[in-house]
Amino acid sequence: MSICILIPIIVGLLCALFGYLLGKASCKKVDTEVYTNTIAKLEGDLQTCHSKLGALEMQDRRMAASMSAPVVVFNASEAKTVFGKLVKENDLKIVEGIGPKIEQLFFSAGISTWKALSETSVEDCKTILKGGGEAYKIHNPGTWPEQAKLAYEGQWKKLLDWQDKLDGGK
Repeated sequence: MSICILIPIIVGLLCALFGYLLGKASCKKVDTEVYTNTIAKLEGDLQTCHSKLGALEMQDRRMAASMSAPVVVFNASEAKTVFGKLVKENDLKIVEGIGPKIEQLFFSAGISTWKALSETSVEDCKTILKGGGEAYKIHNPGTWPEQAKLAYEGQWKKLLDWQDKLDGGK
């Protein structure tokens, strides 16, 4: 074999080696932290979507149930006599354990009346609270639908007597 064949083979091997090294040097390393953060954000977004979907399904069930329900007339003066303060119709804050921020969570979930809250299961209430974040996990909505039912039906004295026995809605 002549030297003429060895020179191109050696040059070819050297070029391949230098090409490999140049490619390796210019290649960016994959930042797994970026992908991990992106996946975590997407999982959070997915959970939010599931919560919103659940709220919409609850709203659909309530709307279907309300189509055949009789209408109860709100009596503000009777409520004021019992509670000693002005009570606005469908003010969810009349329910022991619900404040302005929780009321907004329920409004966002499509629950804006006592009737709608009374037809919402405790589990659905917990789902809505969970959708609000960690700060709302401590709340126990175990009596909220029943309290809302009493308010909707205008049973103010019974509601007030029950709330006197409750501790933060529990």
